[in-house]
Amino acid sequence: MNFIDFSEIALKIKDLPLPGEESHYKMSPELRVQWLKNNSIEGRNPKKAGVMALFYPDAEQQTRLLLILRKAYEGVHSNQIGFPGGKEERQDKDLMATALRETHEEVGVNPTAVEVLKELSNVYIPPSNFMVTPYVGIYPQPEPFVPQESEVERLVEVYLKDFLDDANHIEETLTTSYAKNIRVPAYKLNGYTVWGATAMMLSEIRELLRQVL
Repeated sequence: MNFIDFSEIALKIKDLPLPGEESHYKMSPELRVQWLKNNSIEGRNPKKAGVMALFYPDAEQQTRLLLILRKAYEGVHSNQIGFPGGKEERQDKDLMATALRETHEEVGVNPTAVEVLKELSNVYIPPSNFMVTPYVGIYPQPEPFVPQESEVERLVEVYLKDFLDDANHIEETLTTSYAKNIRVPAYKLNGYTVWGATAMMLSEIRELLRQVL
């Protein structure tokens, strides 16, 4: 879809109620759903983080969504697909400021150039004990992205049409931090399997966009 058309239509999601946990559960293995229902997250005192789902025009003015492939490292999110974003820091005014700051650090996007459309539902990540707040933003006139060498292995620039295509909603057998060889709902985007918390956030975004597109 042409970005100008998309950006005008996408403004309508500001007034929509959030699909919330029901949209998350669609992209969660049953083990994870039961764990979340049976455990107190507040008692674990989770760390806070903010991430940004950024839509922008490519050189042909077609709408794309930015994801990143993280570097391989010693940690639970090593070499995974996710959104730009990260941990809240003391100087951040709020979690939206966190998401914008981290997006600037990781891919070089000037925070003042992003129009934040909506705060989405929080997603808890048990393995790392993070409560993540996602935001949807549009980046109308992007400068070239500048990946942070220490954290970003590769940019994953997904066409809007591929993101919304049901054919890219799949299931795969994966080994996760909490189980081996389980069937996991996921998205296949640009050749990558996108699952877990990122897939849960994408599910909520898809449901919002489908109400207005």
